[in-house]
Amino acid sequence: MPARFISLITDQYYHIFNRGVNKQPIFQGVRDYKRALDILEFYSYNTKLRYSKFLLLSQEDKSHFLNSLREKNDRLIEIICFCLMPNHFHLLLIQKKENGISKFMANLQNSYIRYFNTKHRRIGPLMQGQFKAVRVEDDDQLLHLSRYIHLNPFTSFVVKTFEDLERYQWSSLPEYLGKTSVLLCNKEIILSNFKNVESYKQFVYNQADYQRELDRIKHLTWE
Repeated sequence: MPARFISLITDQYYHIFNRGVNKQPIFQGVRDYKRALDILEFYSYNTKLRYSKFLLLSQEDKSHFLNSLREKNDRLIEIICFCLMPNHFHLLLIQKKENGISKFMANLQNSYIRYFNTKHRRIGPLMQGQFKAVRVEDDDQLLHLSRYIHLNPFTSFVVKTFEDLERYQWSSLPEYLGKTSVLLCNKEIILSNFKNVESYKQFVYNQADYQRELDRIKHLTWE
């Protein structure tokens, strides 16, 4: 595996992204997306238990174990926002422990690829090499990157309307807008910059401003 060109520093924010080999789909249905979200939360915590072993627990023991992780809140990373797309994903993370992002991403990708290859009866690589990581350099980039990530399904024509975007359950936007019971993100880092949730929503939907500011974060993406 090629060496990474940037250091992953604790308490810094990073845009993490990857896509399927040859831009092929990495999510082929609801079950795939749900599995990825479950793994995303599970491996954000600093736990030695493998997800495959966790799945062998009884439902009661699973609930107890997850609750204990949430109560301890001992994390490798915190998720600020995310978006899972048919052939790629975007994560905005803050590293909480040394090598936290590397450990988290190794666990996340290895676990999901094993699941995906088994379920879809395939072999070989699923992702396009090593995940990409770019440090977010200032607060403005942090805010505009959150918008870029949340707008991804709309700008990529996976959904056609803002109403559909708000219901896109494989993104953290519904969580930011209070429209889901799924809670995976530390939203306050972003929302504390706005008067209320509606103000953030308008920031996300401000197309003219988005297009102007996109140039500021183009080096944070692969497009």
